[in-house]
Amino acid sequence: MMLSGLIALPRRLLFVVSLAGVLAGCSSVGPALPGLPDRVELNGMPFFRGNANHSGAMALASTLSERGVRITPGLLDPALKLPTEADNLHNSIPRVAREYGMVVYPLDAQLNALLAQVAAGNPVLLRYTEGSVLWSEPRYALLVGYDRFKQQVLLRAGMSRRLPMAFDSFTSAWKSAGSWAVLVQGPEQLPAQVDRQRWLDAARETARAGQEQAAAKAVRAVGG
Repeated sequence: MMLSGLIALPRRLLFVVSLAGVLAGCSSVGPALPGLPDRVELNGMPFFRGNANHSGAMALASTLSERGVRITPGLLDPALKLPTEADNLHNSIPRVAREYGMVVYPLDAQLNALLAQVAAGNPVLLRYTEGSVLWSEPRYALLVGYDRFKQQVLLRAGMSRRLPMAFDSFTSAWKSAGSWAVLVQGPEQLPAQVDRQRWLDAARETARAGQEQAAAKAVRAVGG
């Protein structure tokens, strides 16, 4: 069976693939994933274990490390103004990522939009709510995998290198924290199904952070 439009995937991505529609009854398991593998995990994604209060620094450090930057969460704390401005990480994470020459590409507030990027080899940096009705706090994590048949995602989060979370639980926790999710991409690493204008807007923000050469590469990458 041939799947048209399947994206060439990085070697770091480990697949166990079962195409939707091949098995009887697939349509009733988990969200529809047209054209995507049913199971994906980015095994090679770096992981920094540590205190949940520094989850933003850990998630960003992992992403920058995967993009070739030699960094640790502790080195990012001053730039992210931690711990005093932990409530503003959704703004400071993109700012600091751009200062390293990255393009911060926002994603639609839909689970399938996130899974499509993971299937293409792009870890998703996101915010979700951890806790219960009596106590909850926003946390940052990396979405690095999913399994449609187990109906769960895999996160790099807190002390867990492989934190499984049911689709429904994850979607609820993500939405309760504002449905914030971004890609932190090198300037020549286009997202899957890239929205050209959104990418150009993101490249413009990289230029404003003083990374004009990186921004120019991003513009060329999308044919600008």
